[in-house]
Amino acid sequence: MFIDTHAHLDTNEYKNDLTATLMRAKAAGVERIINVGVDVATSKKSWELARKYPEIYATVGLHPESALDLNIETQGDLIYFTQQDKVVAIGEIGLDYYYLKRSSQYAHYPKREQQIFCFEQMLDLTMETQLPAIIHSRESDNDILAILKGYSGIRGVFHCFSGNYDLACKVLDLGFALSFTGNITFKKNTTAEEVIKKVPLGSIMIETDCPYLSPEPYRGRRNEPTYVVEVARKIAEIKGLSLAQVEAETTKKAKKLFGI
Repeated sequence: MFIDTHAHLDTNEYKNDLTATLMRAKAAGVERIINVGVDVATSKKSWELARKYPEIYATVGLHPESALDLNIETQGDLIYFTQQDKVVAIGEIGLDYYYLKRSSQYAHYPKREQQIFCFEQMLDLTMETQLPAIIHSRESDNDILAILKGYSGIRGVFHCFSGNYDLACKVLDLGFALSFTGNITFKKNTTAEEVIKKVPLGSIMIETDCPYLSPEPYRGRRNEPTYVVEVARKIAEIKGLSLAQVEAETTKKAKKLFGI
């Protein structure tokens, strides 16, 4: 059994064929899927999907691009969702400075201080609920690590990990896992290969981040949970292991972290 630990099946890309998408995933051995919220609306949709489909679990939280949505009402909504069955993590949460360094067309994007405040509020929620955190980090690794060091005992995963081996070691030292997506199958991704080769398999999980980041040989198409098997296959190739070994260990890690 494979577990896709990060999907966005609530998006419009699946509005016409979600059931068929889930059937294809099951046929490929992908029997559990974690659908991830990025704001209150998608958190609610994730929870609704989890209630409807046995194979789907939900997470709730505010992505850094949604930091300006943080208020007493949205905090109350998220607290309510965490009390529901099959809500297994807070996320995706974190910091994203990519657009802050780009053109003025992104002037509306939450500023660094606003993102940090929201991130810390979401981490407080993980501590209160004892749920794991799904971390989004983009051009913000130093701040992310510094903030997480102040939350002793927190657990979780850096999703769509794309950092180097030094960063990977720092993440593992904090007790977090690393999750990899279809971008590890792209040509000349030597940084990812080095990280995957060196870090313990027991600290790795797999995801699609669908509908984005379709792996080879499906690059350019809409991604879906079925293709998480290609991520596992690439990890097996890099580490010189069988696909069955990667399947077993990544599934074991996901089950333990998310309690599913």
